[in-house]
Amino acid sequence: MSEKFNALVANKDEDGNFSVGVEALGLNDLPDENVLIDIDYSTLNYKDGLVVTDQGKVCQKFPMVCGIDLAGTVVESDDPRWKSGDRVLANGYGLSERYWGAYSQKQRINGDFLVRVPENFSNKDAMAIGTAGYTAMLCVNAIRDHGTIVSDGDILVTGSAGGVGSVAILLLSKLGYKVCASTGRPETADYLKSIGASEVISRDELSKKSRPLEKELWAACVDSVGSTTIATSLAQTKYNGIVAACGLAGGADLPSTVLPFILRNVCLQGVDSVMAPMDVRERAWNDLGALLDPIALADVYTVEPLAKVPELGAAILRGEIRGRVVVDVNA
Repeated sequence: MSEKFNALVANKDEDGNFSVGVEALGLNDLPDENVLIDIDYSTLNYKDGLVVTDQGKVCQKFPMVCGIDLAGTVVESDDPRWKSGDRVLANGYGLSERYWGAYSQKQRINGDFLVRVPENFSNKDAMAIGTAGYTAMLCVNAIRDHGTIVSDGDILVTGSAGGVGSVAILLLSKLGYKVCASTGRPETADYLKSIGASEVISRDELSKKSRPLEKELWAACVDSVGSTTIATSLAQTKYNGIVAACGLAGGADLPSTVLPFILRNVCLQGVDSVMAPMDVRERAWNDLGALLDPIALADVYTVEPLAKVPELGAAILRGEIRGRVVVDVNA
């Protein structure tokens, strides 16, 4: 009998009824991919919330092992780039959409999807960052590559108490930028200031119908909210500023005009983490390793067991999760 291990599996029956729960699987159940990994930790992202609650129609086939992030150790490999004992991580690439994902104690993964865990991070640290933190790094790199420097002015971070926002604040403050954090949860103000925000403003100041152009306030913005929030952010961005857009927690619409682009030379830079090229991924993870102190990182995450993910997934969609959640798949 093959070794059994736990995984969080989503299913749909013939009538389309959705269910998700922890199941016992064997190695023979895993997909035919070329690297077998003992997973130590995964994490919880907004997209994971959509998957485990069957919103957004993310899963393209069933049954599906959920989870878009993993960190663990290679057990077996038919890929010459990876050998037994290597510590690896994976983000996105269609995990829990087209490919079985990370909420499992073991998984077989395409070696093309893997990145080495930075030496100064534990596997738990890597998942405290996860897709949300890696996306935050992509946004910060977009701002740096645009040429935005500290003296240009304040950086706005929307959805700041969430995973992307929390790590973006850590990174930007480490680089010396003055950060203004926007949040709909006033009770998180002390937390946001403790991780590096200089100022905290109410979400209501942004989530409103704005004029096409407003007072120039921000040299750059990291936006994970979308809708009226990003529209107002664009209207308030300074001449030659940049808005790095990576999320839609507030909606997928963009009720704006072309005026910020053609009158203020504002750049709207889309940031995709799922299919980012490997050189972009490796740069982001190397930068995270250089910029993030694991001790400081400990302030932004909690650790939860695999069985609690469906409950936490619903909570993240309601905007109730602060910072990051690391999922201990072996708890």
